[in-house]
Amino acid sequence: MTPLSLLFIFTVCFTITTANTFGTASTTAITSNTSTICGIVAGKPHQYIQCYQNGKLISILLSNVSFQSISGGRSFFCGLRSNGLSLHCWDTTTPTSFLKPKRLYHSEKVQLSDVAVGDDHVCAIELHSGVVKCWRGYGGVEFPSPDESFRFRSVTCGYGFCCGILKVSYRVFCWGVNGEKGVENLIQKQFENVSMSTLVSGVSHVCGLTVNGVLVCKGKNKNNDSGKLNVPLNSGYVFSGLALGENFTCAIRIKNGFVQCWGDDFDIDDDVNNHVMKGVSFESIVAGLDFVCGLTTRNLSLICWGNPNWYSKPHLISDVYVPLGTILPSPCVVSDSCSSCGVYPNSDFLCHGFGTICYQCQTEFPFAVQLPPPISSPTNQSSIDDEEKHEKGLRGWKLIMFLIIGSVGAFAGLCTIIYFLMIGARKLVKAKIDNSVQPTSSESDDAYVGIAPMHNNGTTTILRSFSSKRQSSSRLRSGSSSKQLDRTESYAFWELVSASDNFSVENKIGAGSFGCVYKGRLLDGRQVAIKRGDTTCAKNTKKKKFQEKETSFDSEITLLSRLHHKHLVRLIGFCEENDERLLVYEYMSNGSLHDHLHDKNNVEKNSSIMNSWKMRIKVALDAARGIEYIHNYAVPPIIHRDIKSSNILLDSKWNARVSDFGLSLIWQETELELMSDRKAVGTVGYIDPEYYVLNVLTTKSDVYGLGVVMLELLTGKRAVFKTEDGSSPICVVEYAGPKIGSGEVWNLLDDRVGMPEVNEVESVEIMAYTAMHCVNLEGRERPNMVDIVANLERALSFLEDSPASFSMSSFSATLT
Repeated sequence: MTPLSLLFIFTVCFTITTANTFGTASTTAITSNTSTICGIVAGKPHQYIQCYQNGKLISILLSNVSFQSISGGRSFFCGLRSNGLSLHCWDTTTPTSFLKPKRLYHSEKVQLSDVAVGDDHVCAIELHSGVVKCWRGYGGVEFPSPDESFRFRSVTCGYGFCCGILKVSYRVFCWGVNGEKGVENLIQKQFENVSMSTLVSGVSHVCGLTVNGVLVCKGKNKNNDSGKLNVPLNSGYVFSGLALGENFTCAIRIKNGFVQCWGDDFDIDDDVNNHVMKGVSFESIVAGLDFVCGLTTRNLSLICWGNPNWYSKPHLISDVYVPLGTILPSPCVVSDSCSSCGVYPNSDFLCHGFGTICYQCQTEFPFAVQLPPPISSPTNQSSIDDEEKHEKGLRGWKLIMFLIIGSVGAFAGLCTIIYFLMIGARKLVKAKIDNSVQPTSSESDDAYVGIAPMHNNGTTTILRSFSSKRQSSSRLRSGSSSKQLDRTESYAFWELVSASDNFSVENKIGAGSFGCVYKGRLLDGRQVAIKRGDTTCAKNTKKKKFQEKETSFDSEITLLSRLHHKHLVRLIGFCEENDERLLVYEYMSNGSLHDHLHDKNNVEKNSSIMNSWKMRIKVALDAARGIEYIHNYAVPPIIHRDIKSSNILLDSKWNARVSDFGLSLIWQETELELMSDRKAVGTVGYIDPEYYVLNVLTTKSDVYGLGVVMLELLTGKRAVFKTEDGSSPICVVEYAGPKIGSGEVWNLLDDRVGMPEVNEVESVEIMAYTAMHCVNLEGRERPNMVDIVANLERALSFLEDSPASFSMSSFSATLT
């Protein structure tokens, strides 16, 4: 046979082969009797285990330890640590807020792999030797380990038995406690003439893929009509991951990630039980006795379907989301251990920089393989010799495969190098012809690729790009630093629930553009502000649509992840799970400017540090500097669209910072104004009249909002307030503008601060006249942010008795 013909015989599949099943190692697990669902959390410094039981999240002690795989049984589950040197188990029968571990195995040298939990027993493979060790058992009887002369490549366990694939021959060998008539003997006999590449167990049946990629199920039915062994026809090269329950089998289709189930508990034509799985792509699936949970490709979250009795609320499981957050699709391994088949997208993010997730190369053999004789217990050296002879026979095939695949890879690599050299040459020529000035940022738009989870269609992993929907992010240039984005963390929903005491009323500190804001404390002790997209918190009575919440969430995470300035509130992280959208900010301990000016408790002079002209001018200057940054130094510029006193927050050192970018838009430098078919947005009293009436948006719209804030600082009045005579509400612009224009500044100042001292007079006048110019009806008559900052700096310098040298514009000169 020529090498060319061999090239067409061998095919290599690139898959992430995670065996999520009843008693097999995975990153998710179910304990059947207690209906506890557990997963290894992704995107954190430690790949720890988190569980969900009876509608509540359960913490697992050893949360500072990383695990590579877990497996569940009747009433407990076990986890193998990332180094393979320790095996821990947790009993789930006692409902508590946390589960205590029991160490089942520990060694300083011998590593384990492929842990499998049956009903009451645990088995694992010694990584290098392939020997299987077993522990525990039913009724205090230790479950037996197979003879050490066997060498296994994988192991799986059911009720009272285990089966494994031998390392050399790919044959199935089973053992257990049921005696000669046990299901383990039946299964081994049924598999005796088949070589397997994967194997998974249910209660009393086993399924797996042959080395030719064909799905095979063996064992016994609970009754003759259960149908769990009725494998669909033409199953060659169709299925990958498997999950087996008591009376059903489920498999993931390679083509699209959809799940297909068969058996008593899952009729293929049953629209109720199969509602969740239809049209949803899964990375892996795991089964309890009578329900299934799947790890979605969309956002690596868990959803379950099947028997409703496991869930605390009585209803059909047609759409049950398990709030465990983002779960690892496969273990994190040492980065250089991945084969040429590649690394899973966003692997570094999912493993938090501690390892990578590999695509595993699964070789298919679409030709007849000479099978070794049926397996029997090798009690003498001759059986071991047979295994070694068979291994030598396979080495020739492996060598040929290696040479062919290596040749193809080398040829592909050469083509790739030539391609990129051509692309590079074209770009160099184009750059010389254009002779254009490029942004100075060292980061490209690609810095956004692979940073955070978000929704795409049902069959594409959402973690593979920053966003296909957030197309505006592709236009961001300087500031879109990957280093900056790395500072934005992804949080699991349960973490933020815990941090805010389940979003309690006591922790509510305000409301943003798309929901409530809560005070919280993270697991590492940091105090944060958590904004949750919850429509019940909206100030208006009209319920917001999910799309509006999604747009606001997208805007903030896309913009704030690249904006870093001392007068902008910093975005620490986010959470995007199912319909939940949450943003995590650094906590501003001194609240909002609006509260200090308008809270009913702040009515007496000197009741707040804000009741001094120096402090009020400083706050105006801080806010102006933040707005100046987004207008002039963010590339492309940003228009905030909702500048108001409640969006100016004060940190622990009383520095003012601009917050809430949920309504913000990108403004291209080539555009003098933005025309929009959508209705103008903003807050009554602060919204630019020109923008509201003509729907023309420019940076001068933010200038108007800041002008209103400065008038609030001067007068102590709200943006819209009722006069003392009880007449109709009046705007602070309408109230203060004419008085400032006629020189009556001293008749409108806030009584809580009082009349300015001699050294304060000029500073207050500068801020007053600056505010008056900011609220001109026509945008072209308003100053830009550079001029505003210059005038407020000048005003503050008089109070600090340290005048500075300023380059003043014609606008600022008119105020002196």
